[in-house]
Amino acid sequence: MESYRWDLNLKVRLFGEGLFNLLFWMYFPFITVYFAQTLGVELAGLLMAVPPLFLLIGSLIGGSLADEIGRRPVMLVGTFAQGVLFLAFAVSTNAYVDYVTYIGIGFMGAIYKPASSAMVADLVPTEHLRDVFATFMASNNIGAVLGPILGAVLFFENRQALLFGCALVLFGYGMLLAALTRETRPGSPEKTVAKTFRTQGRSYATILRDPLFRLYLIAGVFALIPIMQLDVYVPVYLIEQAPATFDVSNTVLFGWLVAYNGLLFVVFIIPVMRVFRAWDERRVFLLSTFLAGFGTFLIAFSSNVWYLLVVTTVFTFGELIRSPVSQSFVSRYAPTESRGQYLAADTLQNTIGKFLAPVTVLVSGFVSPIAVFTLILLLALIGMGLYAKLFHQLTQQDG
Repeated sequence: MESYRWDLNLKVRLFGEGLFNLLFWMYFPFITVYFAQTLGVELAGLLMAVPPLFLLIGSLIGGSLADEIGRRPVMLVGTFAQGVLFLAFAVSTNAYVDYVTYIGIGFMGAIYKPASSAMVADLVPTEHLRDVFATFMASNNIGAVLGPILGAVLFFENRQALLFGCALVLFGYGMLLAALTRETRPGSPEKTVAKTFRTQGRSYATILRDPLFRLYLIAGVFALIPIMQLDVYVPVYLIEQAPATFDVSNTVLFGWLVAYNGLLFVVFIIPVMRVFRAWDERRVFLLSTFLAGFGTFLIAFSSNVWYLLVVTTVFTFGELIRSPVSQSFVSRYAPTESRGQYLAADTLQNTIGKFLAPVTVLVSGFVSPIAVFTLILLLALIGMGLYAKLFHQLTQQDG
């Protein structure tokens, strides 16, 4: 297969999004701690349950706007609006204003993302989509590895400078987008923003009535719940329930596992995508779901650091091989004129998964850890069954 020659639009985005993502991971892991310190633990816990709803709404709006008025204007609005909100966050002296700006930053970022993904799908031939999405993920995960290390110092000691830095990067990136990128939406924008808002509800209702896409979303929820446990039940288990078996605390051990998870993404996502390039999407989804579920299940049997590094490798590879294929599947499946909306609707599985994933923590108050990890494995097996059904029906549809 010939290598893909990257379009200037994609080069600008890779640079800008990679740099901003580094700054994002300097503040994001610590934002809950900040609100717990300023607003109280109980109130912060309630308030932090709200952002996923705004992320979903922003993504759906962004997908509709990207299809109707174009990718580039949506990306420009999302970028500059985030810059303004970061400035407001930096100069604010009120915790409630900080929270509102944090919600706004996430909302505008969610508006930006479907247009960004749709632009990739517009420009990249189908056979190269996995590799290009994998490259973007590798760039983003460099920030996920380095950002928390730097942010542990900067966020608490010089938060205002960090937030000003985020605003500056976004304004600079927005100017690069305006100067160097072009519109990639197939055809010419046909609707105004007002008309788009009037029709987007009907459009998403139509998408969700698509039985195959609906099955894909449901399968994704079951597959993602095990993947999300690294941020949900695994820290609860390691820090509060598992016996310490090493010279460091289990809290430090968990931090190592998170950093190792991010490092695996950075180092292996592009090589792994090349290895799995010849695999069909059905096999990738099935293997990914199995590795994520089974790898997480294995955590139950030891808290030895070397053992945990091995099983972290297993479930991380499940997550790693899934992500670019998921985006390329939706880009290929969606009608060209509705690609942005399908990519936005795809975030439903992530949002629903985030709402349901904490059920493992709730269940852990009544059953043993092995029972919780067995439940996680069972959810993964259900996801595998649903993916098998999905691709069987797709094969029948294609004749």
